[in-house]
Amino acid sequence: MRQGGISSRKICVLVALCVLMGSALGRAAAADTARPAAFPTSFDSRERIPKPDLSTVARVRFLTTVDFPPFNFIDQTGKLAGFHIDLVREICKELDIIAKCQIQALPFAELRGSLTEDAGEAVVAGMAVTTGLRRDFAFSRPYLRLPARFAVRANAAPATGTAAALAGRPVGVVAGSVHEAMLKAYFPTLSPVPFATLADMQSGLAAGKVDAAFGDGLQMAFWIGGPGAGNCCRLFDGPYFSDAFLGEGLTIMTRKDEPAIGGAIDHALLALSRSGRLAEIYLRYFPIGIY
Repeated sequence: MRQGGISSRKICVLVALCVLMGSALGRAAAADTARPAAFPTSFDSRERIPKPDLSTVARVRFLTTVDFPPFNFIDQTGKLAGFHIDLVREICKELDIIAKCQIQALPFAELRGSLTEDAGEAVVAGMAVTTGLRRDFAFSRPYLRLPARFAVRANAAPATGTAAALAGRPVGVVAGSVHEAMLKAYFPTLSPVPFATLADMQSGLAAGKVDAAFGDGLQMAFWIGGPGAGNCCRLFDGPYFSDAFLGEGLTIMTRKDEPAIGGAIDHALLALSRSGRLAEIYLRYFPIGIY
């Protein structure tokens, strides 16, 4: 989840949503799969969220960045692409407002100010929800929860599939991280081994310095599926969620003076969740599932 900006120059890419309808990278074969049973949702199966009237709204501009792959990035053709871009496209289709939808990419540090100054109606960029932000802005229901996961070496995995099998065994974790605190609170029988950085922890697991590692499920999944891991490891047990340690998940931030837009986004997210389209977007960009 994004805590601060990393871009050093202003990047403005204003595009009509209809131009982006066919753009995306990494479209795995799993994209056409029905919603997996394990895909978590923040909506009750019986919940109903009315669809607000947006007929008087002239524009719905979503603000994002270009430096947060696979959520938002510039593809090989120079177009804005990623999970968030596809999600916005589906939200606007569900609300029948494609002609009004726009996406503008900015440096992360400029998103909050741009939303405040009415340069956009919503921010979709993995911004962490904080008490301070909740005081000034409204947030949609989470559309993607980011769990903690264990990873183990594939050739030395425990015989049983639960964290109890790791009792007394060295488990790598990044020192001072929320995952270290979560590991100690949730799994007191495990033996945490702190590493200075995520890369050090991953290298330590691959080299057999620890029997397992505990950290962000998203980072773990992409490392395991990438060339750096060398097919050494796999995810193990979980997923584990905790609002206290990990936050409530990825949400869309809006202004409090535009409740109709916030309500419309929640209505669309509920519809996408129930139809399975939200899970399809997830599978498109996360073929190695984080759940």
